[in-house]
Amino acid sequence: MLDASGAAVVLLRPGAIPAAAIAEHLGHALARATTPSEAPISPGQLASHYAPNARLRLGATQAHKGEALLAFGPAAPSHGMVINLSPNGDLVEAAANLFASLRAFDAAGMDAVAVMPIPDSGLGEAINDRLRRAAAPRR
Repeated sequence: MLDASGAAVVLLRPGAIPAAAIAEHLGHALARATTPSEAPISPGQLASHYAPNARLRLGATQAHKGEALLAFGPAAPSHGMVINLSPNGDLVEAAANLFASLRAFDAAGMDAVAVMPIPDSGLGEAINDRLRRAAAPRR
């Protein structure tokens, strides 16, 4: 989501088109918005957004006792409750599966979910943004 109402184009939050591609098209870097504490300019800008009931632990390589695993890629563990966003490591597939996967953990009554790393380039930037917001402390 972009804000082009001022002198600079500001990336409000990453989306399907990577920030680098937008900057390349514009011919200059994008300014980055800080997360407002009140009155966001666009949906999804609060620190906690799209949060499931389960607590998320980001950057995990495996689930701890009592956690489910939100996996990514072919090297994902397969024991316990595991949902793999993309067994082939495809970021488009992972983005398409993200919210349904979080809802599935809630439907299963999971209290905690370990989340494997997602590459932070291209569409992965938007996926990681959503995961950080889903994992953020809630008010």
